[in-house]
Amino acid sequence: MSGEGTRMLNTVSRPKLRDVVAGRLKTYIVEENLKPGDRLPTEVDLAKRFGVSRLSLREATKSLEFLGILESRPGRGLSVGQVDMDRVTEYLGFHPAMQDVSPAVLIDTRVVLEAGVLGHVARRMAEDPSIYDALDAVNRRLGRAEGLQAGIELDRAFHHELIAASGLTPLMAFGDLLAVFFRRFGGHLDVESAVRGHQIIIDALKAGDVEEADREVRRHIEFYRNLLEATP
Repeated sequence: MSGEGTRMLNTVSRPKLRDVVAGRLKTYIVEENLKPGDRLPTEVDLAKRFGVSRLSLREATKSLEFLGILESRPGRGLSVGQVDMDRVTEYLGFHPAMQDVSPAVLIDTRVVLEAGVLGHVARRMAEDPSIYDALDAVNRRLGRAEGLQAGIELDRAFHHELIAASGLTPLMAFGDLLAVFFRRFGGHLDVESAVRGHQIIIDALKAGDVEEADREVRRHIEFYRNLLEATP
C-alpha cells in the first residue's frame, strides 16, 4: 500500500475505547434486564469480560455515572442508577452540535414536542388540578417579569413545565432544546402576547379542549417562523 494510502487510513476516526466500553456496559445492562439498584459484577470481572484494563473500564463507568446510568458507592461497587434527566437535558441543550441546528428545525421540533404532549397533560390535569395551578403560577410570574432576560427565563420555564406535566419523563431529554431555542429567539419575546397565549393553552387543557390548546400552541410557536420568514 502506498504511503498516501496509509496516511488516509490513519485519518479515519476510530471510536474511543472509553465509548466502546460504555456501549458494552449499556448492552450488558439491557441484556441482563437489570433495574435501578441492581448491582453489576466487580470492576475486575467487568474488565476481564470486556478484555480491557481497569483504567479503561473506569473511564467508561465515569461517563455513565455522569448521566446517572451507573452509580458507584464505596463498599458497594457499581449498580444501575436512575437516569438524571436534568443532567441529560443540560448536556443536550449546551452540546456544540445543537448550535448548528437550523432555526426552522428548532421551530418544527417545538411544534411536534409541545403539541404532542397536550393530550397527556389534559388527562393528568383532570386527575390532578395542581398541574393547572403550577402552570398558572409560572405564567403569572411571567406577567410580572421585570426585564427581557427574566421574561425569557420564565417563558422557557412555562414551556418546560408544560412538557413535564405530560408525565412523559423521557421527553425531558429533548425538552431543553428549549434552551437552544430561547438563545436563538428570546430577544423577540413579547411578554404580554406570551402570557395571553399561555393562558389560552392551560385554560383549554383544564376544560379538556385539546384541539383548542393545540391550535394555540401552534399559533404561539409559528409566530417565530413568521418572524424568521420576514427577516431578509
